[in-house]
Amino acid sequence: FKVYPIVGTMDEYVYTPGDGVVIKGEPEPGKLYTEGDFNRIISIPAREEMRVRYWMDKINPHEKTIVFCAKQEHAGEVRDYINQYAREKGWTTNTSYCVRVTANDGTAGEADLRTFQDNEKTIPTILTTSRKLSTGVDARNVRNIVLMRPCNNMIEFKQIVGRGTRLYEGKDFFTVFDFVKAHHNFADPEWDGEPLPPEVCKVCDEEPCICEKEPCETCGFNPCCCPPVICPDCQNEPCTCGPEVCEICGEQACVCAATPCPECDSIPCVCERAETIVITLSDGKKRQIKHISSVMYWSPDGKPITAREFVERMFDDLPGFFDNEDNLREIWSDPTTREKLLNDLTEAGYDAEKLESMKDLIDAKDSDVYDVLAFVAYAVETRTRLERANNAKPSISKEFADYKQLEFIEFILEKYVEDGVRELAESKMRSLIELKYNTISDATDVFGSPRAIRDTFVGFQRYLYE
Repeated sequence: FKVYPIVGTMDEYVYTPGDGVVIKGEPEPGKLYTEGDFNRIISIPAREEMRVRYWMDKINPHEKTIVFCAKQEHAGEVRDYINQYAREKGWTTNTSYCVRVTANDGTAGEADLRTFQDNEKTIPTILTTSRKLSTGVDARNVRNIVLMRPCNNMIEFKQIVGRGTRLYEGKDFFTVFDFVKAHHNFADPEWDGEPLPPEVCKVCDEEPCICEKEPCETCGFNPCCCPPVICPDCQNEPCTCGPEVCEICGEQACVCAATPCPECDSIPCVCERAETIVITLSDGKKRQIKHISSVMYWSPDGKPITAREFVERMFDDLPGFFDNEDNLREIWSDPTTREKLLNDLTEAGYDAEKLESMKDLIDAKDSDVYDVLAFVAYAVETRTRLERANNAKPSISKEFADYKQLEFIEFILEKYVEDGVRELAESKMRSLIELKYNTISDATDVFGSPRAIRDTFVGFQRYLYE
């Protein structure tokens, strides 16, 4: 999985008179409100709306997503922001695109959850919740987890991250968007747990134990054949008395401390506290809300590493895949050898998703993956895909004189500039031909033979990397 820690300009807030209109409550001027205070003590709707818009712009809007919010009321607000933004973007007009599933949503919420868990159904696409969905959700195709509330309990953190770990065909990873610094939990030894030391036998002082088991001193047999000890209270063996029933919750294993209040959804209950402060920010203050994200990487042994460590590891590994820059260019210029290189990199822990994310690290978002590899391995200056396409066109025009070939190549280059190097893969050739000419037969009529089509598709690509 991939984690995006996101830092915003309003992760903390000091109220200053004039920031906006106070709708409810009495904020204390000069008081520092931190992440744990938001949506419990103080609420700033513009802050939450900007967070929603930020992560929604980063995901595929049709991927199933679970958003964890501070409490049930907050989950309802976030649901509304999501549906509103989805309509603005033209992704959907269905009001059930995002639904809230919390303890207060009852049977309707349970029905929405069952539909969400059905991998054949696409609506609802996004669920908002507070604590209800941290356990017991078997939605195998969840691709995104969004944390919009703090999570300091390691057990609950593992349960939340676990919502994304279910296996599903075509699902290679999932993404965690972390607004609340919960990613620090990954560095906690409790995340994976320290390995248990081997137990040394107290008799022979060896591990594993090499003692010969002695017969029971009472019955003389090995293993012991003594009659079981019966509990004097329940008259059962083993004892089935169990713990006493709690007078408050009525459960044998008391759940009082672990059950959120149904009204405020908090542990402990905060209903008696003053009402939540709500502030509507001025337009100027709203425009100051910005977010910056980074990406966390995992080493092959499953440990989180920094982006710097990832690049250093990649720098050390790349010489095993190509000898020099010319060799890389030669491999990358041919779709067949390029695909083999990408597969080899994936097996080594550098899959397409990681290579794409590297573009942000080197400030080359619109570049080719080739530029990422050349930059890390040889410090070669990056180019955008548009620059590569424009630079290649004169050489392509000399090599391919037929206007029909040039028309097809221009079509492919447009797709390459827009969507990246995956448009140049041989596996994409058929779909591009059908998109351009409707059928393979129609394309053959234009080019004369299927071989001519392939030669054109493969042949021009080397000019992109000269």
